[in-house]
Amino acid sequence: MNPVETYLEQLREIRAAHAAVKETGYYPALAHLLDEVGKTLKPRVRCILQLQNRGAGNPDGGLFTADQLPKGSAEPAGSGLPSRGVIEIKSTSEDAWVVADGPQVTKYWGRYKQVLVTNYRDFVLVGRDPDGRQVKLETYRLARSEAEFWSFASTPHKTAARLAESFVDFLKRAMLLAAPLDSAADLAFSSPPTPARRSSASSMASSPRSLPSGVPWKRRSV
Repeated sequence: MNPVETYLEQLREIRAAHAAVKETGYYPALAHLLDEVGKTLKPRVRCILQLQNRGAGNPDGGLFTADQLPKGSAEPAGSGLPSRGVIEIKSTSEDAWVVADGPQVTKYWGRYKQVLVTNYRDFVLVGRDPDGRQVKLETYRLARSEAEFWSFASTPHKTAARLAESFVDFLKRAMLLAAPLDSAADLAFSSPPTPARRSSASSMASSPRSLPSGVPWKRRSV
């Protein structure tokens, strides 16, 4: 079973139990997906949930490279800042694009300079443009609506067969993109930047919120 099929299957099972909190109850499925994709990268990337407050509140998660997680230690090395940015997670009923423009993400971005925003069905990578301004770098949509998403999740094998390759490619790009660091203390513990691989299919889109499921969007260079 590929990681996307597992992700959808786990979300479906959690929802079917009618016991989980709408937002945080699905955290384990998302973390497992990111860890499985992260295992395939060089350097490896690990998702850690519920981060400590390091000046901008408590992000829902962070993406750490292997060099930040010494063997035998439960705590990240150095500054503790995730070198691949933080994660803001909302419920499937919320609009990830609205959240990405909101004050909480802006606050996280001000501290970490890279935020992956998701409602489990949309993924919005917020980063920094060449002029140092906050910008949406790339997005991926699994479904156009909450209802469509849960319909897709009810047939995880079929949905994964259609979307897994492009979705995993998006996640890899997001997890390989090193978060820009500003302070000398942060730089001392950062891993070498790895440039994100460009996608020819995504670079042509001009209206990302109207895209159908399975179509990535990337901000065109200006």
